[in-house]
Amino acid sequence: MPRRGLPVHGRLRWLFLGLLLLLVTLFFTYLLECAPPGDINRALPGIAGEPSGKEYYQALLQEQEERHLSRASSLKRQIAQLKQELQEMSEKLKPLQEKKELSEAQALAENKAERGEPGDLLDYLHSQIDKAEVGAGARLPSEYAVVPFESFTSSKIYQLEMGLTRHPEEKPVRKDRRDELAEVIEAALEILNNPDEEDDVPARKQVYKEGHFIEGMHRTERDKGSLYELFFAEKELGAIRHVTLFRPFGPLMKVRSAAVDTSAMIIDVIVPLAGRVETFLQFLHNFRKVCVQQDRRVHLTVVYFGHEGLQEVKLSLESMSREENFSNYTLIPVDEEFSRGRGLDIGAHAWNKGDVLMFFCDVDIHFTSDFLNSCRLHASPNKKVFYPVVFSLYNPAIVYGNAELAPPVELQLVHKKDAGFWRDFGFGMTCQYRSDFLSIGGFDLEVKGWGVEDVHLYRKYLRSDLVVIRTPVRDLFHLWHEKQCADELTPEQYRMCIQSKAMNEASHPHLGMLVFREEIEAHLRKQAFKPQNKGEE
Repeated sequence: MPRRGLPVHGRLRWLFLGLLLLLVTLFFTYLLECAPPGDINRALPGIAGEPSGKEYYQALLQEQEERHLSRASSLKRQIAQLKQELQEMSEKLKPLQEKKELSEAQALAENKAERGEPGDLLDYLHSQIDKAEVGAGARLPSEYAVVPFESFTSSKIYQLEMGLTRHPEEKPVRKDRRDELAEVIEAALEILNNPDEEDDVPARKQVYKEGHFIEGMHRTERDKGSLYELFFAEKELGAIRHVTLFRPFGPLMKVRSAAVDTSAMIIDVIVPLAGRVETFLQFLHNFRKVCVQQDRRVHLTVVYFGHEGLQEVKLSLESMSREENFSNYTLIPVDEEFSRGRGLDIGAHAWNKGDVLMFFCDVDIHFTSDFLNSCRLHASPNKKVFYPVVFSLYNPAIVYGNAELAPPVELQLVHKKDAGFWRDFGFGMTCQYRSDFLSIGGFDLEVKGWGVEDVHLYRKYLRSDLVVIRTPVRDLFHLWHEKQCADELTPEQYRMCIQSKAMNEASHPHLGMLVFREEIEAHLRKQAFKPQNKGEE
């Protein structure tokens, strides 16, 4: 393509070179014509010869003036003629130039199209947003294809990819991580305090500061960019503002800014249960403190399998209702063999007041009011489902040396390597709207017992158009309890149960101490024996 333009460029160069030489020639001719003749000085009085009369000087000046005017007029005519010729030549070459530029633009566009490149930087940045999971979910083949989020506050990061040297809760030690989070929060504050017309925000003016920031999430897809979801609270009014930012391996771009009203969002906490009455009483104590005394926008649905322990559960719910003046609960007895998926399905279908945000919860889960807010913020009907990663506590008898020496449960809720781990292989705790659960087809009710039904549901969402939010949540804890893996489980379920049981006991170093206990005790005996021998000598 570039060779076609060579004749055109050659003609233009020679034309402009000729015009330049002509103008230079005219300029020197003008200077020569304007210079005074060589014999004028000899004719001037006072220089050579005798003085002349006044008429002689006037005639001389008039002659010079006429000569100059004549030459100037001639030059003007020549310049006008050259301009006309240049304009005519330009008009003739214009179609050729336009044709050349058009062909080059088409060739460039074709080359970019073949390489799949957008033709403009802004188009490229927007194409990165369209490719990433920002507004709509991508269809993924399995649970391993999800890129999890990291959650963060203004000072800490909660991460899954720990390795053996990193902590589940970590302050951003590296300067680039600190600067990154500070830049993102600052950019979000700028957007909130200077909203555009397109932003979905109330007309009331609110000055937001860093103290209004409550939580954020971010993740990076290597071929697309980094997504940031930030939430700010108006503590006086209880309103939440949500800002989404995207960094498409370039400058930060605002995706949207919107107000989120969570005041009317009811959460239906659905708990499937069979036996385990003492654990349920502990769960109910936390539910009363968080959901009844603090939040009060919660409904509790307990699906109870079997008859043993049913009366105690019923009485405890009635006692809470009387003492707290709280009637937003439902107890559903089921005379069947326990199936977690079946229990959650019954609880979801029992709601008859339209759409509702559901939290599928186990009886050994401890959560706070902040988690309820996260549940409301990260799930949206027909858009997003929330799969938080729970922090699972280890066996307190191993962590603290003895079960009797373990502190109260509230003091065990810390994010430390020796205290617990992020249960990134568990998909049982989830916040999703009833309409999404029903439209996706719910659980596979053929699955009995423990485990696999959660993964099946999770995979359904991954293969849908909904965005799956997967991130560690600092306000959601799985309390330790001894696991029993029943013989009736399928080989896949039994393997997953044993794996969960092993992961649930203790940290890597603590398990190592248990495995090598005999070796450690033998070493201690040898060390204790050495001083004795020295004393005898």
